[in-house]
Amino acid sequence: MTDRPIFIGIATSGRREVLTETLKELARQTRSPDHVFVCPAAPDDFDAEAAARLPLPITVVRSSRGTCHQRNAILGALPETADGLLIFFDDDFFPLPSYLAEVEALFDAGDDIVVASGLVLADGATGPGLSPEDARAIIGRAGDQGADRPPQPLYNGYGCNMTVRLRVIHAHGIRFDEDLPLYAWLEDVDLSRRMAAYGRIVGSATMRGVHLGSKRGRSSGLRFGYSQIANPWHLLKKRTMRPDRALIQAARNVAANIAGTVRPEPWIDRKGRLYGNALALRDLCLGRLHPRNILEFE
Repeated sequence: MTDRPIFIGIATSGRREVLTETLKELARQTRSPDHVFVCPAAPDDFDAEAAARLPLPITVVRSSRGTCHQRNAILGALPETADGLLIFFDDDFFPLPSYLAEVEALFDAGDDIVVASGLVLADGATGPGLSPEDARAIIGRAGDQGADRPPQPLYNGYGCNMTVRLRVIHAHGIRFDEDLPLYAWLEDVDLSRRMAAYGRIVGSATMRGVHLGSKRGRSSGLRFGYSQIANPWHLLKKRTMRPDRALIQAARNVAANIAGTVRPEPWIDRKGRLYGNALALRDLCLGRLHPRNILEFE
């Protein structure tokens, strides 16, 4: 094993209690993080008293609201000379206790790896969400699932648990695209594809965890629906997303929202998303489609 530092970065908004539970899980790591950087969208999003009781070195970073702004603020807080790793965790991602040790082993074995994501054992983002108790029960019965599988190539890292090699970030000045505001959907794709010019992107089943998919702190249905069209279009124009992927992504979103208005899930604002889709398609036809347009919505 090398002695390179491993940092953790968490951008958070509106999930004070969930964030505290996530930090408790980080304190259980068999390979402790060298430092944890938390960037709350508002001061009340971080419980400093609860965090102070944990055996973790934590620094709070200030930033304007928005996933990309907050993650860039974390990158700006890191020492530029550190040839280390930064793991971006969502504020509701519970890693298994072995997660950081497995990250270290993966990057030690593959010096050409620049981005990596682990196996999500359960993803509450695809349903009503998972409670911390649900997540811990899943972790408790995880066993050695997938531990013997070699790393597999990925098109992009998954933002809820994504490790980046800092020497590449620093050398090429790579940052998250702040033209993707607020929830910043697909920011992980954009950053991953720019990193891909300098090495491999892989997924490893040895790094495992549970994504609670908390519904607190999410963008409105209208804004998110607009982003479902505007963000793939933006990445397509930047050439950080292939045309076929952008088209399929947008088409799937519209189809899911149409179907959802017939049989709506109580945890998703399908009508709002579909209306956002319609506004984005209108703006596409008018030549004014841009992700930042959602900042003008009420």
